Amino acid sequence: MHPTRRTAALVGVFFVVAAVTAVVALALYQPALADPEYVLGAGADAAVLTGVALEVLLAASVVGTGVALYPVMSRYGRATALGYALGRLAEALVILVGVVAVLAVVTLRQVHATSGGDPDALVTVARGLVAVHDATFLVGPGLIIGVNTTLLAWLVRRSGLVAGWIPVVGLVGGPLVLASSTAVLFGAYSQVSPVAGLGALPVFVWEMSLAGYLLLRGFRSPAQAPEPVAAPSGRVAATVA
Repeated sequence: MHPTRRTAALVGVFFVVAAVTAVVALALYQPALADPEYVLGAGADAAVLTGVALEVLLAASVVGTGVALYPVMSRYGRATALGYALGRLAEALVILVGVVAVLAVVTLRQVHATSGGDPDALVTVARGLVAVHDATFLVGPGLIIGVNTTLLAWLVRRSGLVAGWIPVVGLVGGPLVLASSTAVLFGAYSQVSPVAGLGALPVFVWEMSLAGYLLLRGFRSPAQAPEPVAAPSGRVAATVA
């Protein structure tokens, strides 16, 4: 397999793994996130801890997309490609903060089960930790992903390495989810409202379309930098990144 084709397949796998783990982990987290008194009951620790493991895998996949794409996309804009890679790292770090918060809720429940404690205080702390997780969900897969999507879609559009309509979806979806998450941040509507879901939908379509294209077809051609432009003085001007 050609190295560029292998890179395309790897990136496609990373995007699919990230999407699947995000959805499944959120479903598994529900006992801890939806019930404030989870820390006082028997608890569904196995399900929640499985969600923790899946979100760690999610964070690794998010970083993987930036790392794997950098050698290809840097030929079309080194600074932008670096910004995307670092943005994905920031997104993964925010996700991991949410993972730690959920893990702390499980730990509180286990401590209460073995040594007791003030129930009201435990519930208050647990609510605070859930609020931290919810905040990371807004910042990472909301605000930061909006910037990251826009950067990558612009690079993909410039490179012409995939079908032209795919990066257009990203160029629409990135600013849209960023605007929607900003509206949530300022209290315009709930983070789990239908409006917020519609705001995030184009990014999901963009990522899955890109992943499917890369897995099935790879890049259109081996990634090559744009041709340098001759300066009027006769010297070769460097291509603007």
